[in-house]
Amino acid sequence: MSTLSPELLAAAAPTTPGLSPDALLLIAMAGVAALLLMIMKAKIEPFVALVVVSIGVALAAGVPAADLVATIEEGMGSTLGHIATIIALGAMVGRIIELSGGAAALAHSLIDRFGKKRTPLALTATGFLLGIPVFFEVGLIILMPIVYGVARASRKPLLVYALPMGAAMLTVHAFLPPHPGAVAAATAVGAQQGWVLLFGIPLTAVVILLGYLMARRITRRTYPMAPEIAAKVYGDEAGPDGVGSAGDDRDAGARSGLSESAGQAVENPPSFAMVASLILTPIVLILLGTIGTNALPEGNTLRAVLTVLGAPMVALLIAAALSAYFLGARRGWSRQHIGQVMASALPGVAMVILVAGAGGVFGKVLVKTGIGNAVADLLDRTGLPLLLLAFVIAMLLRAVQGSTTVALVTTAGLVTPLLQRADLSPQQLALVCLAMGAGGLSLSHVNDAGYWMFTKLVGLDVGTGLRTWTVLTTAMGVTGFALTAALWQVV
Repeated sequence: MSTLSPELLAAAAPTTPGLSPDALLLIAMAGVAALLLMIMKAKIEPFVALVVVSIGVALAAGVPAADLVATIEEGMGSTLGHIATIIALGAMVGRIIELSGGAAALAHSLIDRFGKKRTPLALTATGFLLGIPVFFEVGLIILMPIVYGVARASRKPLLVYALPMGAAMLTVHAFLPPHPGAVAAATAVGAQQGWVLLFGIPLTAVVILLGYLMARRITRRTYPMAPEIAAKVYGDEAGPDGVGSAGDDRDAGARSGLSESAGQAVENPPSFAMVASLILTPIVLILLGTIGTNALPEGNTLRAVLTVLGAPMVALLIAAALSAYFLGARRGWSRQHIGQVMASALPGVAMVILVAGAGGVFGKVLVKTGIGNAVADLLDRTGLPLLLLAFVIAMLLRAVQGSTTVALVTTAGLVTPLLQRADLSPQQLALVCLAMGAGGLSLSHVNDAGYWMFTKLVGLDVGTGLRTWTVLTTAMGVTGFALTAALWQVV
């Protein structure tokens, strides 16, 4: 049976005056085109663009003006009710780990354990683990000073270490909760986050390992490196990468985001075991909740306990409390300082939460107007499998507008009516989310802020970035979809 929310199921039928399917499709296409133009050309914030487009589509499709505000509030409220707390608590856990020195401790411990010859693999593993609670851009800022130090000590090209590590963090960002795109997509289609994690963690680990092997092949050759980054890393004018043009400098500000304090050692940093345990705590609780719900009978006390503890909001709340105690209070932080650290995580995720909520508004409008059913009919007529449609739509939206989160929330709104008809199992709904994640990982290029942040921090020009970062992330996205399709055959 499908696990789509009752609200979505109840709203499946259009409530607006009847327009022809062709007219509804034209409105949908015009809405998506307007959304892309507003984000790409006018540089309007995705949150504002999504809300404006949702209002325009609703009015064009015949939603009465008196019902418009209620429709927007329903879409925003039903979405944020599920994801706002999850994203905020996940950001708090990541912030505490960052400022306590846990991220650096994690990286150095893995480098010591893997040995000098496998340092790129150790940094890739660090990107995987740290990428679970920490946003991609923040993870880069935290880890790049460590990567600089390793490259300086080894006198090897910076890209050897940075490329697989950065790709690992982006992969986790696209596939796994509590990252906003993954959470919003799961909420929109009614997938259980426990199943998304149960399938997604091993799948992501395999994709990252294969990405590491691909990165080794890509970095066999030497690429030009911006002189200022070469001097910063190696202390001379020419590092082992050679000296090249800095290329397009439209996002030079990304370099300034790399604070010197990020690389400074913290007194008495937490142990590897402590940091790893705190990262894994919410994941284990969510998985236990999913297993308990599916394996234990109704009315069982253990099932009830695991259901509560395994709720993503509760699991992350426990992780935040444990992080505050073990990484903060136990190490001498005052209550005031702990509160300040946790509060400092919120400004950075506020806009992300609003974008996810606006995606919920767009999805609500598509359902309420009947556009969702018209789009579902069109997609159904293509004859393409559901999983492939989810991947292709997400990949195309990612390619044209750059944001993984926007690509995932928009794709979820477009395919949800089609999923309602398919009567998918919870496991299949989770795999659809992972297929969207694979599309959201692919084609990171010049319209993606993450692309500019990575290339500027590593000192790559535009062409080199496309030949390395874009090629690797796209190959990993396609690999992720292929693995998801293989799992689809056995669930």
